Amino acid sequence: MKRIGVLTSGGDSPGMNAAVRAVVRQAIYQGIEVYGVYQGYNGLINGNIKKLELGSVGDIIHRGGTMLYTARCEEFKTKEGQQKGIEQLKKHGIEGLVVIGGDGSYRGAKALTELGYPCVGVPGTIDNDIPGTEYTIGFDTALNTVIDAIDKIRDTATSHERTFIVEVMGRNAGDLALWAGLAGGAETILIPEDNHDMEDIASRLKKGQERGKKHSIIIVAEGVMSGNEFAAKLKEATNLETRVSVLGHIQRGGSPTASDRVLASRLGSHAVDLLAEGRGGRAVGIEKNQLVDYDIIEALAKEHVLDLNMYKLSKELSI
Repeated sequence: MKRIGVLTSGGDSPGMNAAVRAVVRQAIYQGIEVYGVYQGYNGLINGNIKKLELGSVGDIIHRGGTMLYTARCEEFKTKEGQQKGIEQLKKHGIEGLVVIGGDGSYRGAKALTELGYPCVGVPGTIDNDIPGTEYTIGFDTALNTVIDAIDKIRDTATSHERTFIVEVMGRNAGDLALWAGLAGGAETILIPEDNHDMEDIASRLKKGQERGKKHSIIIVAEGVMSGNEFAAKLKEATNLETRVSVLGHIQRGGSPTASDRVLASRLGSHAVDLLAEGRGGRAVGIEKNQLVDYDIIEALAKEHVLDLNMYKLSKELSI
């Protein structure tokens, strides 16, 4: 393979730039030309493609977001849109494509793979919801952003003797809420993977008050409901006044942690190695700190599984 492309798609995540840098530099190291596809699949369809050199990815490893930009693209969900993308890749002589992104990005790479075009998926999303890898690029940075916010919110919750509800991202996965709640010492965590019992939550809050606890932190994953919706339900059940903090897109930004930079560098380089070996249609990941790769079609057929033992532990430690 003499020429490959790289794109970022879907929601941005800290560490995407580090992954792009790894793809470009590993490819050039191996004598392969690299072309950047700007604005995701939308840019692919429209031919927004430029050659990248070593200097193109200088001084980006520490930056959040993505230098290639990203965009949603409904057209690429159609066979016609996918064919347009392949025509652009062929026009530029690009023989393989590295796709950095989340679930939707993988589905685009899967579609290209099924049409006979070699792609490799690199998991980049703060949601940590991609099958075939224990961690996704951006998860650790987003987690630390949430924990920092929780620590600050706890200061004011303590000062005002109040219960605060913190809504976090994660789509339909509870990883961000669970890890942040456990690390931040939250009294209650609501995740999509487990049904919550309002009576149990109310009982736990009451027991805490009875032993002199005057403030609490409740983490709500957006896949369960909004923080404001939960606050209304909690007030109805307990008559408890709360304050709601919706962290929103702040969770996607910021300089990636060392962990995310290293993970992105390893996964991006591994993706290039696979294409160089002529092994397209793969998805790369990390398991037990070892690089792994799966058939991208088989990987998407699996479900992301949350560690419910951690959820059980969070309840035991927040008595």
